[in-house]
Formats: sequence, C-alpha cells, structure tokens
Amino acid sequence: MNSKYPWLTRALPFAVYMLFIVIHDLLKSVLPEHISSLYLTPLTYTLKIIVVGVLLIVFWKTYNELRLFKLKIEHVGLTVAAGVIVFILWINMDWNFATMTMDSKGADVYNPQNLPSHFYYLFIGVRLFGAAVVVPIFEELFWRSFIIRYIINPDFRSVRIGAFSWASFLISAALFGAEHYFWLAGIMAGLIYNLLLYRTKHLWYCIIAHGITNLILGLYVVRTGNWIFW
Repeated sequence: MNSKYPWLTRALPFAVYMLFIVIHDLLKSVLPEHISSLYLTPLTYTLKIIVVGVLLIVFWKTYNELRLFKLKIEHVGLTVAAGVIVFILWINMDWNFATMTMDSKGADVYNPQNLPSHFYYLFIGVRLFGAAVVVPIFEELFWRSFIIRYIINPDFRSVRIGAFSWASFLISAALFGAEHYFWLAGIMAGLIYNLLLYRTKHLWYCIIAHGITNLILGLYVVRTGNWIFW
C-alpha cells in the first residue's frame, strides 16, 4: 500500500475523522433530543479516536517521515513556544467574523458537565488524549507531510520534509484554517506550524507543538468552561 498509494495512509485517518463528524450530525438529526444532546458527542468522539488510532497503528511503518528522529535541544524551546503561542492567540481570536457561522453564539457547543460524574471524567480523559495525542499525529501527517508537499509536487515523497514554496506555505495554512470552526485562528496555527516545520525540518516537532497547543487548550476549556473551544 505504501509504495502504490502512499497518499492513502496519510489521508485515510484524516478522512475517517471527518466522516465521523458527518455521522454525528446525521445521527443528531434523527435521534431523540434527550439522547443526542447528552450521549451522542461522547460516543462518536470516542469511536472516532479509537478507529483513527487503530489506523495510525496499522499504517505506522509506512510513515517514513516519522523515523530517524533525534530530539535537538535547540529546537525544543522553539517547539514549546510555538505550541504555547498558538494557544494564546487561539483563545483571543474568537471574533464573530472569524467563525464559520459569523456568530460564535451560533456554534454547536457540547457541555459534558451534564453527564453523570463518572462519564464526565471518562469523557474528559478521552477528549484530552484524543486532542493532545491522536489529533496532532494524523493532522500533521495529512497537512504538513502530505498536503504541503503535494502542492509542490504530486509525487510528494520526492519532496523533502520542510521544503518551502510560497504556494504550499499559504495554501496549506488556508486549508488548515477551513477545517476549523475558528477559521482565522486555524490559519494562524497553520502558518506557525508551517514555519516550525521549515525551521526544524522534521515533522515530530510540529506534532509535539500541536499536541502542546491542544493539551493546554483542553485544560483551559475544562478549567474555564469555555466549551466553544472544543
């Protein structure tokens, strides 16, 4: 599969994750309100993290760009800074015009505090793990390994990790933003993660920075109750 369809192992986990979002919306429209409003999000989120996680494990040997990684001290501070900066900017870029609905009050916000306490803590654990571990891995493989190189050359494996072109830099960041409810914050994050990739020349630093952002954001959401950021 890797030699014949190298794009598939990087695109499929992302596609499956997005498919679960569609499934969630379809189920929400047909299930009774008292069921969908309380348990649908924990169920679909947990399932998609499990399925995507399994796909990543199955395809792991095909991800050559994740091999030969030696942590360089000079990149650690930059990676942590990138993750923290994206978080700080993200929670301050929730302007109405910068959301998909043009009105942050119109967002479909799920509040897990309505769950029974044991389910609440279980879901928060799954949500933090998914956001800080699974999501950064499959998103960085898709955006900053596959898409950013594919824009330079459809034979993306012939393009080295961290190769720069204005088109790939800007287009990949714009598409990354379009994936998120806070689209402008998403573009900002895409630009910063792209710059980190160009500086470090290895995907793992982007995965780590992305994971730091998502972990801090998750802890912030749980602490403040600003569930719209989730």
